[in-house]
Amino acid sequence: MFFKQIKHHGDNFSYVIADETTRKTAVIDPSYNADALTKTCKDNNLTVEYIIDTHGHGDHTSDNEVVKSRLGGKIVAYKSSTVKKDLAVVDEETVTLGNLCIKVIHTPGHTPDSICLLTNGKLLTGDTLFVGECGRTDLADGSVEDMYHSLFEKLMKIDDNVELYPGHDYGSASHSTIGAEKRSNYTLEKRTLREFIDFMREP
Repeated sequence: MFFKQIKHHGDNFSYVIADETTRKTAVIDPSYNADALTKTCKDNNLTVEYIIDTHGHGDHTSDNEVVKSRLGGKIVAYKSSTVKKDLAVVDEETVTLGNLCIKVIHTPGHTPDSICLLTNGKLLTGDTLFVGECGRTDLADGSVEDMYHSLFEKLMKIDDNVELYPGHDYGSASHSTIGAEKRSNYTLEKRTLREFIDFMREP
């Protein structure tokens, strides 16, 4: 698998994932990184099949059309997303790139349309989970209850060895593992739903 994390502007991470045999490629969360994404794909002779948004906020989606016009590919987002998309996906669906499969995990909380992407031992978490932190729930359409279920009933059940790649460079490192976050991320300490709601509402 070809895999590259890109941060060309600000703290936004974008990703390039490709099947090395067929060169079929997905670009994840392209905003602010269109030039670097274009160079990476062209330099490595990659054919973009999909442009996948982990959620609909503009700091992840605003370069969708720029990347599409340069590199091609279908824009992919969760079915309820208001993003202009060519392909709507649902929880547990698989996006295929040649011999490579990307599993969609619906993880609402930061937004109702948030998804994470699991492929070949790597989990792209968008703004659901960061290194050392979790996503905000106090923005429009955010939900503390949904975030609790997404974190503890979905992501924390993934194997500890799976590598974690977030949507922003907010932590002490650019990536982590599920196991490391379980041990060190204070937002993932064992709490009841009521305790988590109170915790997330603290200043």
